Amino acid sequence: MSYNHTRQMVKLSLPIVAAQVGHVLTGIVDNYFLGKIGKTEQAAGILSNNLFIILLVFSIGMSFSMTPQTADAHVANDDRQKAALFKNGLLLNLLVGVILFVLLFISSPLLGYMGQEAEVVRLAVPFFDVLIFSIIPISIFFTCKQYCEGLSNTRASMYISIVGNLLNILLNYMLIYGKCGLPAMGYMGSCWATFIARTFMGFSFLLFVFNRKAVNSFRVYFREVSINASHFFGLLRMGIGFAMQSTFEVTAFAIAGIMSGVFGKESLDSHGIALSMAAFTFMFASGLGAASTIQVSTFAASKDKVNLKLAVRHSFKLVLITMSFMALMFVVLHNWLSSVFSSDPAIIEMASNLMLFAAMFQLFDGIQVVAISILRGLEDVRYPTAVTFFGYWLIALPLAYFFGFEWHMQVYGIWLALSISLLFVAVCLFFRIRYLLSKTEKLDL
Repeated sequence: MSYNHTRQMVKLSLPIVAAQVGHVLTGIVDNYFLGKIGKTEQAAGILSNNLFIILLVFSIGMSFSMTPQTADAHVANDDRQKAALFKNGLLLNLLVGVILFVLLFISSPLLGYMGQEAEVVRLAVPFFDVLIFSIIPISIFFTCKQYCEGLSNTRASMYISIVGNLLNILLNYMLIYGKCGLPAMGYMGSCWATFIARTFMGFSFLLFVFNRKAVNSFRVYFREVSINASHFFGLLRMGIGFAMQSTFEVTAFAIAGIMSGVFGKESLDSHGIALSMAAFTFMFASGLGAASTIQVSTFAASKDKVNLKLAVRHSFKLVLITMSFMALMFVVLHNWLSSVFSSDPAIIEMASNLMLFAAMFQLFDGIQVVAISILRGLEDVRYPTAVTFFGYWLIALPLAYFFGFEWHMQVYGIWLALSISLLFVAVCLFFRIRYLLSKTEKLDL
């Protein structure tokens, strides 16, 4: 039994990890190419992403409500319900994407009020104005991704992400340097490459879902089902909770980046480099978390208490093993990893030190993302939303200001505050799961 659970968790999570890592690699690739142009251009890209990612993550979080509800319909073999969920979910996430695009479009002047160097802001504004267009195709991609994961199909997003990221690497090179007859756009070529690659990924996934028999059993009923309040607002209510959970965390890290920039472009670049590597390793835990959501929601829907508890147990074991390895990687390779992204000695030294902070919080970062994913599978929304709000906004941000500015620890104090908040959230969510598993009536089983 234990072997089967572990094997199934790995089988589900590996394609998700590949897809998740693919999305982080988009930012890492952009960061790499921008760093080759100059530290001001690199800082401009990081600053743009710090503002963009706040609403981007909210958009992605809105789609998470698709997975447990689709799993319920899949267990019940209800294709009409799947059709209604996909149709309403697609409309909901497109509307959210459009609204967020408008908010981002009118937000670019905010880049000038974040205490950053004038030259960085000047380069960041046009970069940001192109980057924000990608939020709509990302909304489409994640609607399809979360729907497929509700069917326990995790390979589709992996293949599309791999192709999309290869396209992003190629376009970065071609558009920045003007290869193959394309114009040499300099640093602006990077944001156009990202937009084109994400557009490809979103619409390719939509075509896949409608044309692949393995996932389109809903197609027979797609025209018959209607946009209705029950499905639309059901997804909206749950989606807002999931979106806020992700947004609280990412906002804290984004504001931490803005705080880091107050200490100079070297601090901002170092923060961005270390954070991009921490985000890379986080995707492995996130992939395990997504697999946990699939298994937990499936076992909860089928009222299988025994396998539900085993799935939870093995999720935590796997993430602890995985993130222990990631922590060791940061300890051993922190100097080399920093030198890949910059040739500036001050940036390399600072980023290397920040990666040691990343090594320190790998375990509880992994625990908190798996825990919140398990609770997502149980459709438990309010408690983790409150915990993430308290941990990231009421603990991380005040401590980041206090350590960074009052205690003059600068960027290191900011990362210490983030580490403390991750530990707090991990502990709270872990004990929430223990409580729910001990009170099976809370699971409606």
